[in-house]
Amino acid sequence: MLVNTFDRSIQNRIDQKTKPVGALGKLETLAFQLAKIQSVASGQLATHIDVSNPIVIVFAGDHGVAAQGVSIAPSAVTQQMVMNFLAGGAAINCFCRANDIAFNVVDCGMLESVSDSSGTLLSSRLGDGTDDFSSQPAMTLEQVTKGIDAGRNIIASKIESGVNLLMFGEMGIGNTSSAAALLSAITELPVEQSVGLGTGINADQLALKLALVQRGVDRAQGKSVTEILSHVGGFEIVHMVGGFLEASKRQIPVLVDGFIVSVAALIAAKLDPSVDDVLLFSHTSQESAHHYVLEQFDAKPLLDLSLRLGEGTGAALAYPIIKCAAEFYNSMASFDSAGVTV
Repeated sequence: MLVNTFDRSIQNRIDQKTKPVGALGKLETLAFQLAKIQSVASGQLATHIDVSNPIVIVFAGDHGVAAQGVSIAPSAVTQQMVMNFLAGGAAINCFCRANDIAFNVVDCGMLESVSDSSGTLLSSRLGDGTDDFSSQPAMTLEQVTKGIDAGRNIIASKIESGVNLLMFGEMGIGNTSSAAALLSAITELPVEQSVGLGTGINADQLALKLALVQRGVDRAQGKSVTEILSHVGGFEIVHMVGGFLEASKRQIPVLVDGFIVSVAALIAAKLDPSVDDVLLFSHTSQESAHHYVLEQFDAKPLLDLSLRLGEGTGAALAYPIIKCAAEFYNSMASFDSAGVTV
C-alpha cells in the first residue's frame, strides 16, 4: 500500500509541473523511477532526488577462452588497458572528468596483477584469469560465491561512503564470449543470436567464437544460475552480479551500460527479481544481442550512439540526462507555485 501511495504522489508531483502532462517524455519516467527508489529507501516520499555523488566502477578480469583467438587483441591488453585507466587515458576517464564522476577500477582476476598508489585500483582477485570455458568450467562454485560476495562488499563500501548513483563498466579480453554464453545458457537464446562481433573480429574468428561458445552452453544449459556462472562466467561478471544485488538491497540506482553489464544485470535479476527496480538503462549497444537483453527488461534506453566500447562509457554519457531529470523534479515550478492556470 505504501509503495502504491508513493506511486500516486510522485506521479502527481511530476504532472503538476509547469508543462503538459508527459511533455518531458523519458525524463518524466526517469524522475519517477529515481523518486520511487529514494522514497522506498527512506520510507517517505522523496521531494528531492539526489544523484550528486555518482561513481563508475570498472571491473576487470581475464578469460581463458581468449587464448583461442576469439578477439582482435590478446589477453595482455586487459592489463594494458587497466594501466591506461590508472593513468587517466581511456575514454571512460575522459567522460568521468567531463561529468565530474568518481572512478575506480577493480582487478577481479587478470592474468597478472598491477600496482597502484593512487587509490584508484581495488584488488579483488579470484585467480589469474578464468579457465577456458570451451573445455572446462571457467571457475569453481566457490569462486562464484566469493566473487558475488566481493562485489556486494565493494558496492556496500561505496554506498556507505556516500555514493548515490552507481555505474558499472568492464574490461576483459574475451568477455563478450562469456556474456554471450551466459545469455544463451540462462535464456535458451540460440548461440547464433547471442554471439556478436565483439571488438570487431573477422568471419573466421566469428565462426570459431560461435563453436566455442556453443560448447560452453551445451555443458551449462539447464543448470542453476550459479552453476551457469561457474561454467561460462567471468571474474568481472560475477563481481558485477554481486554489485547489482547489493545496490538493490540498499535501494541505490544503477545506470546500466552495454551488453556485458546488461547480461550481469539479467543474471542478478534471475537471482533476485527486485534488482529490476533499481536499473536505469543508458544506451543501446552495437553488440547484436544487447537488444534481446533489453527486451527481457522491457527497457527503453536513453541513448543510441552506436557504441561498442564498454568501460561504462554509455552510462557516463547518459549521466547528464539523469541530472536533468532530477533537477526538473526538484526545482521546476508547479502550476500553483508559478501562478499558471490551464
